[in-house]
Amino acid sequence: MNNVLTDTRPIRLKGRSFLALVLTPELPFDGWLARLDDLAARSAGFFLRRPIVLDVGGLDIDRSQLKELIGELANRSVRVMGVDGARSSLLGVDIPPALTGGREASDFEAPAAETTGDAGHGKTEASVHHPEPQPVRAMPSIIISQPVRSGQSIVFPEGDVTIVGSVASGAEIVAGGSIHVYGTLRGRALAGSVGNSSARIFCSKLEAELLAIDGLYKTADDLEPQLRGQAVQLWLEGDAIVAKTLN
Repeated sequence: MNNVLTDTRPIRLKGRSFLALVLTPELPFDGWLARLDDLAARSAGFFLRRPIVLDVGGLDIDRSQLKELIGELANRSVRVMGVDGARSSLLGVDIPPALTGGREASDFEAPAAETTGDAGHGKTEASVHHPEPQPVRAMPSIIISQPVRSGQSIVFPEGDVTIVGSVASGAEIVAGGSIHVYGTLRGRALAGSVGNSSARIFCSKLEAELLAIDGLYKTADDLEPQLRGQAVQLWLEGDAIVAKTLN
């Protein structure tokens, strides 16, 4: 007996973009998992309900090692939605699908023309030749004119995010550029999420659970006690997050 399709209404397909957290494991996996456990212990719920992509590009591993790593992550409630950079021999029906086409986020490097020296030293070659200034493209930004409640997540990878109000505990702000909070920051703030190491975080009162800039993070336990409750700005210097009160 053949089934006859009588409902001819079309199936609606929607396009939607999500910001995924990319984990880049390092060998040996035991040491890398130990550091991951440390992050999870100091920031409860950091991986909760987050789409996770596993970047294994350049790793000399076989399929069994990849499967074991994914299993270890699953035991930690880190669910991998896809694998990037994997050779075809590593993939299979029991491995999350390969993902391609993600937007590359390179590290920011200051141009040589900006290098400064002590007074009396020669100028750089770029300064001597006076290169023609390049036009600067304004970075887009959004303004949220109300407090961000617990459980809410504001994600804007295109640029800066400004919150006119407070960010509650359990809330999250993710920005491709800088984050400005004109109130108390109690939740999580992740600036420079697409590789912008020049991004900063500003808040009128610091009570944050977690702060991150370009993938480097500080948890509440890492913050200097004298900074809590103060108006603060944070930025990157090398591989460290630096914080200073705002006068």
